[in-house]
Amino acid sequence: MPDELTSAPPDTARATSSGTGPTTTTTSDAVTVTTTPAPPKDDVVSTRHSLKVGRRTLRYTATTGRVVLREEVLEDGVFKGHQAKAEMNLTSYVLDAPAGTNRPVTFAFNGGPGSSSVWLHLGLLGPRRVDSGDVGALTPPPYGLLDNAETLLAVSDLVFIDPVSTGYSRAVEGGKPKDYHGFKADLESVGELIRLWTKRNNRWLSPKFVAGESYGTTRAAALADHLQSQHGLYLNGLMLISSVLDFATVDFEFSNDRAHVDYLPTYAAVAHYHGKHGRKALKTVLAEAEEYAARDYPWALSRGSRLTPAERAEHVRRLAALTGLSQEYVDRANLRIEHVRFFTELRREERLAVGRLDARFTGPLAHGNAEMWDADPSYDAISGPYAAAWNHYVRHELEYANDLPYTQISSVAHQEWSYKEFEAKPVDVSGQLARAMRANPHLKVHIAYGYHDGATPYYGAQDVVAHLDIPAALHDNIEHAYYEAGHMMYVHEPSRLQQSRDLADFVTRAAAR
Repeated sequence: MPDELTSAPPDTARATSSGTGPTTTTTSDAVTVTTTPAPPKDDVVSTRHSLKVGRRTLRYTATTGRVVLREEVLEDGVFKGHQAKAEMNLTSYVLDAPAGTNRPVTFAFNGGPGSSSVWLHLGLLGPRRVDSGDVGALTPPPYGLLDNAETLLAVSDLVFIDPVSTGYSRAVEGGKPKDYHGFKADLESVGELIRLWTKRNNRWLSPKFVAGESYGTTRAAALADHLQSQHGLYLNGLMLISSVLDFATVDFEFSNDRAHVDYLPTYAAVAHYHGKHGRKALKTVLAEAEEYAARDYPWALSRGSRLTPAERAEHVRRLAALTGLSQEYVDRANLRIEHVRFFTELRREERLAVGRLDARFTGPLAHGNAEMWDADPSYDAISGPYAAAWNHYVRHELEYANDLPYTQISSVAHQEWSYKEFEAKPVDVSGQLARAMRANPHLKVHIAYGYHDGATPYYGAQDVVAHLDIPAALHDNIEHAYYEAGHMMYVHEPSRLQQSRDLADFVTRAAAR
């Protein structure tokens, strides 16, 4: 199935291009020159590749580059045309297939907000993957790339999307990047790119999936509803990797104590990994933590100063035993353990900080008495390998040249991100996911959890899904997968292999009629 990509035919591009950047007037020695920037054009390249997967050889077209997004502009009720607003970076992989074959297509992105899609692209789903190593056996610079024989391309075409201000995606010249740094604007721009790619590649009748990680699950859940309501584009499935649909589950500033409860089983799993539970099996530790988080712990927090000294002492003891922290620390924390403080405290005596994205990782504390670590050792371990792999891959193998820096994580976008649609309340898209499932009862949802994920705790994510406002029968459309790994569970090789199988199986089943 040829990938016509993403660029409109030349005549169409000319017909729809309007609204160039601002004019510039320069005056020198009585000579005035007025210039208008040329309208932006799609800038994409396609290359041919093959990959050996078992006894099969996958032959496919890779297309990467920037696609111009345009918006319909009305001024005082007068249509002013389709004006270029942003240039969005994507990479697609389309497998050679006989005419008439209706392969699924998966649109994938990471989160942040402010993250590019490089992590899912080169870590799990794409046909090439980064050689980064793992805890205790990290690959040294300059790192490398490997064939990914477990790529999802075996069962689905792939489109990786970088939201505006990430990757090579930018607002057009004269545009304001901040206009895209927000929940609704991001949803609309990513949704428009999905619609555009689907239309230009004649894929309306293909089974369609969206895969998101972290904040990407927030975006994905809301997109399911947005694509249905705005474009009539109904999905076959969602893949939510390290899910966070309700920010109250991770917001320690919110005054209802929910995050403290939702993080407790994660703390217990992390403590187990770091040897704080002796010979107990992880399954036993999680069962104890979940039972306490379901009943006694929320009750204790709700009592506040009404706890008797004996009751308080008992809960201090139980929390300390589950989390691996000292009773003195738990008491001083008033039974409420914030997550970065936990990662700083757990192995403080060894002057080690524990990772947040992946709590299997440790790194040296800059200061032994620091309240919070100065950096996440798990992010430090993976950022270099992914940057090296992508910057080599995109030029050397995909043959796309762009001198812009490829922005893995945009701190500016993250800091500017607007949630004005949720003013004075936590961000919560569970209602939009429920709405999408009620409107489309064929929509299947796969949720992947990492027990050692300190960014999006599995117990809180489970709780949100259990409270979706959907008919009981639709809960059968939701499946759960658990891994003894972190936020990006594919960093852990056994988990990567299992997760690749799980996702391929999910897509195959959800695409079947």
